[in-house]
Amino acid sequence: DPPGWSPAPAQAAALLEEAADLLVLHRDFAAALERCQAGCDSLGAGPGPGSSAEVKCSLCVVGIQALAEMNRWREVLSWVLQYYHVPEHLPPKVLELCILLYSKVREPQVMLEVGSSWLRDQTNKSLPEYCSLLELYLAHVLLPLGRFEGAEELVRGSDVLHSEQQLALLGTIGESRCQWTRQEEMHSVSKEQQGTAEETVVGALSQKLLTMLTLLRRALRSMSSHFYLLPYKKMLLATFLLYLVVVRLDPASPTSLPFIYKLVQLFRQAWAAVLFPIHRPPIRD
Repeated sequence: DPPGWSPAPAQAAALLEEAADLLVLHRDFAAALERCQAGCDSLGAGPGPGSSAEVKCSLCVVGIQALAEMNRWREVLSWVLQYYHVPEHLPPKVLELCILLYSKVREPQVMLEVGSSWLRDQTNKSLPEYCSLLELYLAHVLLPLGRFEGAEELVRGSDVLHSEQQLALLGTIGESRCQWTRQEEMHSVSKEQQGTAEETVVGALSQKLLTMLTLLRRALRSMSSHFYLLPYKKMLLATFLLYLVVVRLDPASPTSLPFIYKLVQLFRQAWAAVLFPIHRPPIRD
């Protein structure tokens, strides 16, 4: 154990070493996360003094990597804040990892309030990592979200940045704003073109539907006129005579022969009228 360390930091350091081995060598991410949690619990809440703060920060770094490897990145911020409670107490390295992680998964809005709170804290402004974290916050959180006014206000209101740094960052914000405007215009034009194309397709479909309905109406009219020419009365008479022959008369009887002959003639006339209602001349007895 390192000399001068109390039992709690020494235990946390041993757990950190185990967690690192499990993460890098054995690729056992769940076990590595358990060691990190045990080490952070042994150190208690808050940033902690000296060596304890360093060990705790390293445990959180390993734990963030383990959660990311297990695709549990949504839990990262809440997991870290349970050991530091407020965003202002996050170590710079932990804040940096969180910003990069949520930017990579395209969820930068998660770090919007956390980063703002950390950057506004007077204690953090004295840290050597402050300027780099401010630039990181601008590039990966504010600008991707289109928060240009907030970004300009943050840069102009910072008393840590030099004038050259402020000018460079304001130039970056202006370029990002122009690019954002161009993308919005292109998206608007693309959306209008898509709407015009959809209207064209709908118009073409409507025209096709109207044409089909017109053809269907003509076909129904032709069929109705065709069926209107059918000899309904002769068909009914033939059916009635067939009923008389089959049910009431004896086909083998000589007295039923005239009725059968008349029935055959009626069926011939009806059949000819159905097949050739216009061009074929009527059949005469």
